[in-house]
Amino acid sequence: MPPADLAARLGSGLLSFPVTHFREDLAVDEDRYREHLAWQASHGVAALFAAGGTGEGFSLTPAEIDQVVRVAVDEVGGTVPVLAPATGGTASAAAQARAAQEAGADGILLLPPYLTEAPQAGLVEHVSAVCAATDLGVIAYSRANAVYTARTVAALADRNPNLIGLKDGIGDIESLTRVRARVGDRLVYIGGQPTAETYALPLLELGVTTYSSALYNFAPEFALDFFAAVRARDRAAVHRKLDEFVLPYLDIRDRTRGYAVSIVKAGLDAAGRHGGPVRPPLTGLDEAERAELAALVRKIA
Repeated sequence: MPPADLAARLGSGLLSFPVTHFREDLAVDEDRYREHLAWQASHGVAALFAAGGTGEGFSLTPAEIDQVVRVAVDEVGGTVPVLAPATGGTASAAAQARAAQEAGADGILLLPPYLTEAPQAGLVEHVSAVCAATDLGVIAYSRANAVYTARTVAALADRNPNLIGLKDGIGDIESLTRVRARVGDRLVYIGGQPTAETYALPLLELGVTTYSSALYNFAPEFALDFFAAVRARDRAAVHRKLDEFVLPYLDIRDRTRGYAVSIVKAGLDAAGRHGGPVRPPLTGLDEAERAELAALVRKIA
C-alpha cells in the first residue's frame, strides 16, 4: 500500500495489535495465530500490527518475527493492512524493515532502539536509516528511550517522505501540542499508551484520530463501540464504558508489571477463545485475577 494511502487508512479507524499465540512449550502456535487473525480482520478494524508490543514482539527471535509477519500477510493481507515491527539497533531495525517489505507487509512500526539512551540527533539518524531501507510507510513509536521532541519530529518529517506517522506512548499533552504546532497534518497521530481508551477522548482534540486497542483482541464489538463514541465525542457513552469495564480492567492490569500484555491473553480465554501462555519475562494472571477478569468480560459480552 502506498505510504499516503496507508496513512489515510490508519487515521480512519481503530487499530489492533494481535497477540502472538504460543503452544505450551512456548513455540509459536501458527494455527491459533491464523485463526485469531481471521477473526480480528472480520470485525472492521482499520489495520493490524503483527508482532507488536501486545504481540510480544520483544520476546520473538528475528526469525519468528519474520514468520509472524509472513503468516499475517498470508492470512489477512489484501483484506486489512498488515504492519510489521522494526526493532533493536539501527542495523537490525533496517534489516527487519527490508524483510517486512519482502514479506508483503503494508507498513512499518519503528519501535525504540534496544537498551541504550540516545540524543535527539542520534534518533534522527536512526529513524532516517530505517526509512531509507524501505519504500513502505514508517510510523515512529515515541516511547521509553526514544521520545521524540517536536523539533525532532519536524526534522524527520522533512527528511523522510515515507515517515507517515507518530505513535505516542507517553500521553504528554504539551509535547503533542508542540508537535502538532510544528508538523500539523503532515503525519497521522496514533494513541499508543497501554489501554489507550483511557486517553482517547482528550487526545482526539489534539488531532490523535486513532489509537491501538488491546481490548479489540478479545472484545472487538466493545472496542469498536468505544471508538465510535470517542469519534462522535459522546462523552456520556465514553465515561459509561470507562466506568463499567475499562477502569476495573485497569485495576487488574496495574497489579503486576507486564500485565498489560498478559491480561489480553487472559481476556481471550475469558471470552471463550484461546489466549494461551505468555513468554518470560512476562507472567500470567493468577486464578483469582482470571476469575475477576472473566466476570468483567461477561458484563460486556
